[in-house]
Amino acid sequence: MASGVTVTDDVIKTFNDMKVRKAEEDKKSRKKAVLFCLSEDKKSIILEEGKELLAGDVGHTVKDPYMHFIQMLPHDDCRYGLYDATYETKETKKEDLVFVFWAPECAPLKSKMIYASSKDAIKKKFSGIKHEFQANGLEDVKDRRILAEKLGGSAVVSLEGFPLSV
Repeated sequence: MASGVTVTDDVIKTFNDMKVRKAEEDKKSRKKAVLFCLSEDKKSIILEEGKELLAGDVGHTVKDPYMHFIQMLPHDDCRYGLYDATYETKETKKEDLVFVFWAPECAPLKSKMIYASSKDAIKKKFSGIKHEFQANGLEDVKDRRILAEKLGGSAVVSLEGFPLSV
């Protein structure tokens, strides 16, 4: 079921900026993670003000970007997120964008319904996303092994420089 919600140009630009790897001098200002929400009138998907993590913050003000991203998620409402995951497999280092659909159990039913029915609108604009992650509570995201499983299963040995202990 489609909700008729549109995706703003800012959201599409943010996705395209995150998707394209830029020169080293731009790396600090590149977004590592960002959240999107519905506009006040529930007609558009917009960038959520103040809910982003820049790659330049990682290692300085933010030690663990994945846990920082988890802390950005509201505990009582839905969101869409893009997370630029850096991980290692047994063979190589990789970076992939992950589309996150956050719908916690305690979110209002109306919010869960409109976010669920609008998910396709935003996903269609995010061409080339290989990984999608739906989470319904902190237990679905706090263990980095769950995201690692989505990225490459047992081949993934570390996420954001943190080894995946068994």
